Amino acid sequence: MKILVINGPNLNMLGQREPDVYGTCSLEEIETTMRSLADSENIELEFFQSNHEGEIVTRIQQAEQQYQALIINPAAFTHTSIAIRDALASVTVPAIEVHISNIHAREPFRQVSYTAPMAAGVITGFGKDSYVLGLRAAISLVKAAA
Repeated sequence: MKILVINGPNLNMLGQREPDVYGTCSLEEIETTMRSLADSENIELEFFQSNHEGEIVTRIQQAEQQYQALIINPAAFTHTSIAIRDALASVTVPAIEVHISNIHAREPFRQVSYTAPMAAGVITGFGKDSYVLGLRAAISLVKAAA
């Protein structure tokens, strides 16, 4: 089983950026935690982060031939990107949307997700554990489909 993890803009700054909102854990630390779980389940993970919308769209489109599921934190693109929403709609690979903070408890503009309707599910507000929960959900989806 292969799962792609996509991270959107500014997530490369985790650990430094607004630690009161996003915590002090870096993206690399989140990836290490996810790899531990994936290794114990004999699952291959690939990670991709970009601050560029088009690169994220391209990665989603490429997922069809390579992965059984994807986990995505679109970050700010969650609330603005019809292009990423449409890319998720264009593939049959199930997606789990994750967010570190609870987007529904934040500013009104952050409470709307253009991408969530294209996801199999959304996990929000559990800090870095949102990613681990997202990975568990992706594994479960793939196993149920098999």
